[in-house]
Amino acid sequence: MAKIAILDDYQNVALKMADWSGLQKAHQITVFDKPFKSQDEVVAALAPFDILGIMRERTAFPRAVFEKLPNLKLLVTTGLRNASVDVKAANERGITVSGTPGGGHATAELAMGLILGLARNFHVELANVREGRWQTTIGVDLRGRTLGLLGAGKLGGELATFAKAFQMKLIGWSQNLTAEAAAAKGIERVEKDELFRRSDFISVHLVLSDRSRGLVGARELGLMKPTAFIVNTSRGPIIDAAALAAALREGRIAGAALDVYDSEPLPADHPIRREPRALLTPHVGYVTEEGYRMFYPGMVAAIEGFLAGKPIRVIT
Repeated sequence: MAKIAILDDYQNVALKMADWSGLQKAHQITVFDKPFKSQDEVVAALAPFDILGIMRERTAFPRAVFEKLPNLKLLVTTGLRNASVDVKAANERGITVSGTPGGGHATAELAMGLILGLARNFHVELANVREGRWQTTIGVDLRGRTLGLLGAGKLGGELATFAKAFQMKLIGWSQNLTAEAAAAKGIERVEKDELFRRSDFISVHLVLSDRSRGLVGARELGLMKPTAFIVNTSRGPIIDAAALAAALREGRIAGAALDVYDSEPLPADHPIRREPRALLTPHVGYVTEEGYRMFYPGMVAAIEGFLAGKPIRVIT
């Protein structure tokens, strides 16, 4: 009998989103629905388990954690990429890492919603209505505004499609983006500095890596118009958090919408929570029923395949 743990099931829905009955008959399944507070807590809770199913980057698995999980044989992450898992360290210890199918359009949909929310000051006006006030802001049209895509791959391309419906102008940059690939998506390829200077809205759609970590810093934010906004639904460390907080606090940019942060869950006393120019959501970009109904059945299939001696979607 294998001991299986499902981690960070915040909504406590994992067992409802897939058919776990076959695994439940022969194996022991434990669900953790709260985030762990430290690496020590991760190790203490998970040391007995043979198999772990994790949701995206909610819990980190660096080498130091793998070294203290002697029973672990399989880790299944939702999606096919997880920057918080040291796959090399897992493989060196004989731990198989598998992924699941996953979409991307849900995150692009959220990015479009955040852009609209910034344009119409949702974070301010929703609070006004709930707290007994009335309208206090003036929004801006999206039509004719320039959207800068920092990354125009799958997710950036999805957002470009949505933005076209709002008749926005599209420009884009990434280290790998060519003018031809951009044009095929209706995007004008520009250099990075030009993107920051010209854009009315910037949306980040880069994979977190050594190249992208801290890519948006004080210098880049300083190139933006004082009327411009930035949106990050990718990964928190791509934007220098201290530089962004200063730009918002000093009114050097009009606002920011963030779904991702350097530390998650975002600490209750984090200063960004009190920043009036920030529209904040709790990393819900991929959190939809349709997304979960891809992730969790994929997790079941990966566990069943491994137990049958036929691992699937192995990540190396």
